[in-house]
Amino acid sequence: MVGFELTKWVITSAWPYSSDVPHLGNLIGSVLSADVFARFHRLIGDSVVFVSGSDEHGTPLEVEALKRKMLVKDLADQNHARISQLFRRWDISYDNYTRTESPVHKKFIQEHYTEINNNDSYIFTQIERIHYCPHDKRFLPDRFVEGICPYCSYERARGDQCENCGRPLNAEQLVKAYCVICRGPTELRETKQWFFDLPRLSDYISDYLGRAELSQNVIRFSRGWIKDGLRPRSVTRDSEWGIRAPFPGAEKKTIYVWMEAVLGYVSATIEYFEKKGAKEEWKEYWFKQDTKTAFFIGKDNIPFHSIILPALLRASGKVYVEPSTISSTEFLLFEGQKFSKSNKIGIWIDEALEILPTDCWRYALIALRPESGDINFGWDSLVEKVNTDLNDTIGNFVNRTLVGVSKFAENSFNLKYSDISDEFKKDVQEIRNRHLAIRELYETIELQSACREIFNQVASANRFLSATEPWKAVKNDKPRALAILYVALSTLKVACSELYPIIPETVKEIISQSGLFKTNGGVPQWDDVLIDNELPIKTRDTRPVFSKTSASVLKKKLEDLRASKAESKAINANN
Repeated sequence: MVGFELTKWVITSAWPYSSDVPHLGNLIGSVLSADVFARFHRLIGDSVVFVSGSDEHGTPLEVEALKRKMLVKDLADQNHARISQLFRRWDISYDNYTRTESPVHKKFIQEHYTEINNNDSYIFTQIERIHYCPHDKRFLPDRFVEGICPYCSYERARGDQCENCGRPLNAEQLVKAYCVICRGPTELRETKQWFFDLPRLSDYISDYLGRAELSQNVIRFSRGWIKDGLRPRSVTRDSEWGIRAPFPGAEKKTIYVWMEAVLGYVSATIEYFEKKGAKEEWKEYWFKQDTKTAFFIGKDNIPFHSIILPALLRASGKVYVEPSTISSTEFLLFEGQKFSKSNKIGIWIDEALEILPTDCWRYALIALRPESGDINFGWDSLVEKVNTDLNDTIGNFVNRTLVGVSKFAENSFNLKYSDISDEFKKDVQEIRNRHLAIRELYETIELQSACREIFNQVASANRFLSATEPWKAVKNDKPRALAILYVALSTLKVACSELYPIIPETVKEIISQSGLFKTNGGVPQWDDVLIDNELPIKTRDTRPVFSKTSASVLKKKLEDLRASKAESKAINANN
């Protein structure tokens, strides 16, 4: 069986920009996928620390604060609180969701870069040409500059990266660059910056890429970077907003956000254990080499996790646990197009929760997770997952099984495995075999495939009930009807464990109705598959766990929601 031998995990999701609410593509690309993986590893008994946080020091927040005429810190506080609450509503089970404004994070970043600077001169200075806005009289951070990408000719490439082709950029590579604040042309001026000597770690990075457990798109992307030749990375920026650089002579500089936030996984773990009153325990997760780390990111974040993060950890002179697993998704498209708030293309995570229950979204997104190529997500595919998968298959099976317990066993099911025939024992064994196969898919982060196999598990059980017809058997052969129920209940129990990482609140409701996992206080455990541990099984308040919807109903809800928000915004503006 494929599986990780080690039981200690740091599981992370990419830090979302706090300049705006994430959309569904952001959610499935990192946050939700990481949550499902973390929940699975807790289910199998592993020790998990699941961390992330709001990326606040990037220029997107500065740009948004300028638009709103707010202090950047005030907007950061406001947005962090809002995003944190939204993740709780999405049932994202972070052990610590922190922020780059955290004092623990700031302290760690300054100490870490001091260690790098003191270790074999990995930090050096160099004169750099930076875009300067004559109108606003300020040096412009990368994302305050846009222009034409020199590689793909995309007309709104940012100063640090082209979001169209994914290539990292230096701001001076942009063609016809302009300031995003005033839209006026920029000019290049010289300024002194501090750099990280990434090329000196090329051999180490090549060796690391050869031994880490990486998805194919991560390997492909990273090898491309190596082939092109690694280049020094700027560590500092001429900006007031951010963490002050700790290098002598750099007092007016701040640490470049891409060279700062990526280290937040370590500081978030430190903060988590500090809050628990175990200040030194974080070292068990970042220095003990029997620990595993998993990073869930979108494909545009690959090089910062597969190359820059391990290099920064190595350059400190300390032997950190390397990123052992990096799971990168492709892009989630909405109705064939990239998400765009200005063009009203897509759905944002705050809107989604107003038009459909959380678990419906969680299931649909995992079922359509873009693992091997970009995936088109739209109203029809969403409705199909809700109506066909959740309501007609999973919900129907749950209801049929629990109603069977109530009617055929007088709501006190007490049959044991030893009481059923070899015919039905074979069916139970097939259920357990599929349970093992689903575990392997979770372990190898094939979450879309895991979701499909769970659906197949339940769909097979539904067909089993239809073929064996316990409602007829109970009239003339009650022992056979009860044996059929034993098989169905065996499926229901393993399906609860299998579905729990994906639709946790619904599984809790199923457990409440069925009384399963009573030996563990109603909490599912992956290896607890025997029905005999649950006897007698008595149902309670049996009712449907899902309901159908339609694309037209969902579209209307979203249109009404946006119209209401627009009206409120207009009223507030007039006041």
